[in-house]
Parts: sequence; C-alpha cells; structure tokens
Amino acid sequence: MHPALAQNQYFVKEHVGLLKAANNYDIYDPATSQIVLQCREPDLGIFTKVFRFTDYKRYTPFDIKVTTPTGGQVVRVRRGISIFRSRVEVLDEQDRLIGIFQQKLLSIGGKFELQDATGKPLCLLKGKWTSWEFDFEQDGKSYGNVTKKWAGLGKELFTSADNYMLTIDPSVPADSPLRQMIVAAVMCIDMVLKE
Repeated sequence: MHPALAQNQYFVKEHVGLLKAANNYDIYDPATSQIVLQCREPDLGIFTKVFRFTDYKRYTPFDIKVTTPTGGQVVRVRRGISIFRSRVEVLDEQDRLIGIFQQKLLSIGGKFELQDATGKPLCLLKGKWTSWEFDFEQDGKSYGNVTKKWAGLGKELFTSADNYMLTIDPSVPADSPLRQMIVAAVMCIDMVLKE
C-alpha cells in the first residue's frame, strides 16, 4: 500500500469550474498544505459528458483515478450507470477489486455498506440528515469521518465544487484495505449523493 495512505487526516478540494463535465480533486496534507494525492476522471465518453450537463448527472457512470502527484495510481473508484441504488467499486494500484460501496435505499442523509472484495460487510458509512457529515462505524466503533467544509458564498452558490475534511481513526492499520476504502469514500459521497 502506498505511504500516502498512512496519514490520518486529509483535506479534499474539488476543482472549481462553471461548465465542467469531469470531476477532479486534489488531496492535501492539512499539516503541510502539500498535495499528497490527485483524483482525476480522465476518460469520459461523449454521452457521459453530455448527460453531466443535465438533470441526469447523478446517474452517469464515473471512473476516478487517485494518483500520487508523480502519476502512480493508488486507488481507483468506479461505477456504471445507476438508477436506484449505486454500487461503487474500489480498486487498488493493480486494478484489483478491494471493496464495494453498496448504497442503501431510503436512508435519510445517505448510507452505504462498505464490503470487502468478497461481499463481506466491513462497516457502514452513514450521513447525518442535519449536517454534511458522514461517519464510518461498525458495532459502535468509529473508523473515521468525512465533513464538508464551507467554501464561501460565491463558490457555494455558483459552482458545484466542494471541500471535505477526511479523518481516519489511528486504530485503522496503515496497510488495511479499509484505509483505501475510506479515502475513496470522499469521491463516492460527492459523486453519488452530492452532485
């Protein structure tokens, strides 16, 4: 597993753009303000680009590659066309399936079950209906959380770009696939629930 995933806090900043089809993010180390990871959606098809500018945007497929600033893939987050309930796959640096986000229907605030590659439940990602906060938990134990950060009135009103703070509990081992899933969760939340 890449050393950039060993940190416990990340600041995720979505690129600003008024007319953009692709979603791009930079992930910073909040302590140093240095970019540690980049998230890009490089291979959009023409139909996906067209539908991204309609009310059907939230149903379009996505394939986001999380890389180091030098270009080495760390995690990949992808989903096909989704109508009712999203199933988002997370792949490692060799494009091997490491886990799945299975969206739960009829949840207030948003809810996903995180599963390993075999479909075994790892934990739940639950949103709060009163705020833009999501927690990773299982049996009362917290593995981390994602909180949306206010970007300012102009940015919030006129663009779809969001900023998030991701915190991973230190009890999650540095070599655990759960850590890769938690980092991938920010893109999953933004693309499935917030777009």
